[in-house]
Amino acid sequence: MLRTSVDVYGLTLYCYVSNDNVESPTLRVKPGDEIVLILRNDLPPADAVPGHHHTSTKACTGGAGKMTASSTNLHFHGLGIPPTCHQDEVLHTAVQPGDPAFEYRIEIPPNQPPGLYWYHPHPHGFSERQVLGGASGAMIVEGIEQGLTERVLILRDQRIGGVAEDADSSEDDRPSIPTLDLSLNYVPIMFPLYKPAVMLVRPNQREFWRVLNASADTFFDLQLLYWPDKNTQIEQSVEVVAVDGVPVGKDYASVARKSVLLPPGSRVEFVMTTPPAGMYAQLLTKRYENGPVGNTDSYRVLANIRSLSDAPSVKETTPPSSAKGQPFSGLTSLPVARARTLYFSETPAHPKQNVSYFLTAGDAKPKVFDMNATKPDLTAVQGTLEDWTIENRTQESHVFHIHQLHFQLIEKDGVRMNESALRDTIELPFWDGKSTTYPRIKLRMDFRNPNIVGTFLYHCHILEHEDGGMMGSIEVIPAPNPSH
Repeated sequence: MLRTSVDVYGLTLYCYVSNDNVESPTLRVKPGDEIVLILRNDLPPADAVPGHHHTSTKACTGGAGKMTASSTNLHFHGLGIPPTCHQDEVLHTAVQPGDPAFEYRIEIPPNQPPGLYWYHPHPHGFSERQVLGGASGAMIVEGIEQGLTERVLILRDQRIGGVAEDADSSEDDRPSIPTLDLSLNYVPIMFPLYKPAVMLVRPNQREFWRVLNASADTFFDLQLLYWPDKNTQIEQSVEVVAVDGVPVGKDYASVARKSVLLPPGSRVEFVMTTPPAGMYAQLLTKRYENGPVGNTDSYRVLANIRSLSDAPSVKETTPPSSAKGQPFSGLTSLPVARARTLYFSETPAHPKQNVSYFLTAGDAKPKVFDMNATKPDLTAVQGTLEDWTIENRTQESHVFHIHQLHFQLIEKDGVRMNESALRDTIELPFWDGKSTTYPRIKLRMDFRNPNIVGTFLYHCHILEHEDGGMMGSIEVIPAPNPSH
């Protein structure tokens, strides 16, 4: 069930609670499993908001025609499952307070890449509010376990206590204040004290960490810092195993990385080595530059790591897996059916209040996403690949995400990229306002999965922007039958 409360700082919190009172449980599944989730909306009723309702006859729930701040649904981020009612469908599904419990019944595809996924609410216009409040949870498709101690780390953001929910803490006169507070596994790391969580580890152990950026709006540039002595600082490297739920190829995994950037919605799984006994160590996020009109994502320590010989053992110790590498290799060598150009834009560029956000395809006129549109913004054919060039024409960073499928980064700012990682979420740095070219990426989109026939969404995964209209819809139609 989805519940809400108000904390001592006046912040509205949201949380999924299972029948046995576990908050936002981590769901562990295997390829081929069927999952039945019963969602009950225990939020207090709220008034309908103009512009965020759906009048379509395709409504999946009885209350889908009236979108309110208390409407909710579930999106299973990263899974290649059908965009249909009672599965991963958010356009026509709105569970209201007082509605009968709503059943989600999904089958994890037998070929679903093993790794870290997540679930969160996706009611258009109110996604940010519910995710900022804490409504999110991890989902693990088993199959790349390393035979090591496993830690599932969930990063979230929330409004700063004592600041009005419609206030903008990134205004020019408050440059030292972050836009949002953070938490690690619900341990708050709050302005201005920034008291980090404490992580107890055993010395010199290889561990398997699964890290989810379940924030609404915050970038995390993760780094492990070790201090052999008070005058020496080491940037500890990690071995990335998977990105956005998909095991990476050997070329990607073989690179030792001293930092990992996670835009909102993305995930990383890596192997690290804990520090020797008594060594001071920290997990932190470096400052991320969002641009002159973007959020302020400050440097913050997320956890102090204490390496003790008698540290308690972690329950999540996984057996080794026989799973092998990335299942979708070779995308770069396959023929492409068509190429498209999309771009992020917004107006006005400044001030930040009352901004309209757009994600526009081709030469169409920029518009905020319309829940009542009768036609999708794009149409693709199942079984094909497409190349999408995406530009950022704004002075703040954005995050491209598409439901139902993964893509491969082909080019960045015109430079060919040779990396095997597949993603469902990727960042676009801000435009400096002067250059004659915009920051851009080229992505190879994989529409071959027959499960994804139907209509679903692509959008900026900074949820303030998504709620503000920076979203589009795409219909994947069945491939023509060659016998007809």
